Amino acid sequence: MRRLAGRARPRLRRLDAGQRWDALVVFVGLVLFAIAWPTLQVTHHVPAGVQPVIGGLAALPFLLIRANPALGWAISAGAALVIPIVFEPFPDYGFPWQVVHVMVLTALLVAVSMRSPLQVVAVAWVSTVLLFLAHAPGQDGRGWAVGLTGLVIFGLLVRWLVLSRRELARQEEVNEVERARRAVLEEKARIARDLHDVVAHHMSLVVVQAQSAPYRIEGVSPEARAEFESIGATARDALNEIRGMLGVLRSDGQLAEHAPVPGVDRIGELVEGSRRAGMVVTVDDGGLPDPMPDSVSLALYRILQESLSNAARHAPGAAVRVTLGHDGDLAVLDVLNDRAASGPAAAGGANSSGAKAHSSGGHGIAGMRERASSVGGILGAGTDAGGGFAVRARIPTALGMQVSGGPVQPT
Repeated sequence: MRRLAGRARPRLRRLDAGQRWDALVVFVGLVLFAIAWPTLQVTHHVPAGVQPVIGGLAALPFLLIRANPALGWAISAGAALVIPIVFEPFPDYGFPWQVVHVMVLTALLVAVSMRSPLQVVAVAWVSTVLLFLAHAPGQDGRGWAVGLTGLVIFGLLVRWLVLSRRELARQEEVNEVERARRAVLEEKARIARDLHDVVAHHMSLVVVQAQSAPYRIEGVSPEARAEFESIGATARDALNEIRGMLGVLRSDGQLAEHAPVPGVDRIGELVEGSRRAGMVVTVDDGGLPDPMPDSVSLALYRILQESLSNAARHAPGAAVRVTLGHDGDLAVLDVLNDRAASGPAAAGGANSSGAKAHSSGGHGIAGMRERASSVGGILGAGTDAGGGFAVRARIPTALGMQVSGGPVQPT
């Protein structure tokens, strides 16, 4: 016996939860049948040859409680309607059905109320109540009607509780998927912003160097001049294609990046690189607050980088003045380029009317404002009184601060 039990345990462990419930239902159904058949001899006048059938009608519908409770209830209720009419109970028993039959019928009624459509639940409830009112002895039918109604209400409450939990789990799954999708979009936006700032800056310098090389270097041959022009044209095409690709990744309104790399400590390198490209850049460094959060440092670096790139692109040959300083807890950055020889141009990528220049495909002023607002600052950009273009940023250096008011207007 011990060996048989030891062999049966691994088989039970291999069954999933549903199969275990099915096995339990079969076991309970067989136990009920084993009780219903012998007890018919003391409850009803049933011939011996018919007793297994009547006992089966009383107990075996329980086997459908998981697979099809409505069908199981219909069989059990039909049997409960016919048995009291065909077979009389013994006088000392006095109840129209066996106890096993009543247990199975009420269990199936609860299962119907928990799993079947509401129309089926209503039919099963009304039919079962009428059945007990018609056949239960004396005043017992009213008590059974109240009890059966309570069982149906209990089943419906369990049903709605389970459905609400399932809906809550589904909504949590949907929310988790949405959070993951938003995280991916935010990361794409962060990567797109940094790629745009880095690639656009250096590619713009390549274009400026290639275009200005024939004028900065003496004795350039016509072949070399053509080569420089070809390099500049190729770099411009590559820059426009890169911007088109980054435009797919970029998404306005996404959260700012959380892991900045460059900062104000590399502003000198940024200015020196612009000078090597032929730009005339002067810096008035009044001192920035120290220490400074990395996010603020990165924002100042990127705003200056974008301003210098756009000044080189839209105002070639114009002098650029960079002012760094602080006003209390605010870091101050002003970038002003003079009027270009071919007309007003913008450090922020705008024309003389202050509109954003779309021909280059860049993100210009919108991107700089986004960076400033991501750390609680404000940024203004536009044509100044002298016909040049100014970018002015005010960014708080204390965590949690927010600069109030509208964008800083050029003077």
